[in-house]
Amino acid sequence: MQPLIRIVDDDDAVRTGLSFVLEGEGWCVAAYPSAEAFLREDLPSRPGCLVLDINMPGMNGLELQRTMRERGYGLPIIFLTGKGSIDAAVTTIKLGAVEFLEKTEDASRLIAAVRDAVARSRAGFADLEADPFDAIEAVRKLTDRERQIAGFLASGLLNRQIAERLGISMRTVEAHRQTLFKKLGVKNVSELSTLLEMAKIPD
Repeated sequence: MQPLIRIVDDDDAVRTGLSFVLEGEGWCVAAYPSAEAFLREDLPSRPGCLVLDINMPGMNGLELQRTMRERGYGLPIIFLTGKGSIDAAVTTIKLGAVEFLEKTEDASRLIAAVRDAVARSRAGFADLEADPFDAIEAVRKLTDRERQIAGFLASGLLNRQIAERLGISMRTVEAHRQTLFKKLGVKNVSELSTLLEMAKIPD
């Protein structure tokens, strides 16, 4: 599966410029004007990375990073900022960001960071690039409730939301989540989404 570079920035000119640079390097690019649009429209089952503006109206970049961690999205993140902040850089790196760059920096640094991020993403997805029959057999190991929760997770619901829908406790949802991750051999929701897609199990 060809990697996809996601760009999230509220500035039209920045999105256009970054898309031009990255597409010029041969990458497939999807650009979003807000964190909310990214969460609503992006498919976590496709490997790649996220180039993310840290300062945006509505949900900012740091809040999006935390939301992605909460949902189990393993997509590597490269942060961009118009003005560097040591505190912000430290926070994002601690939360797992690949790089923290100023928008004024040379494009070569961004390109290098994207290559590194995509390599990490591909490594995470490598074990899932198997025969679809293997994915089907793996999903068959799940109970009906585990399959139901797997579908909710892949569609982006949080543990709390799943618990409310099913009328069970968050602790029960978490227990099912840990069990189905172990049965399927996945580490995060991105990998789960890929495996369900291979097995043609609807979200």
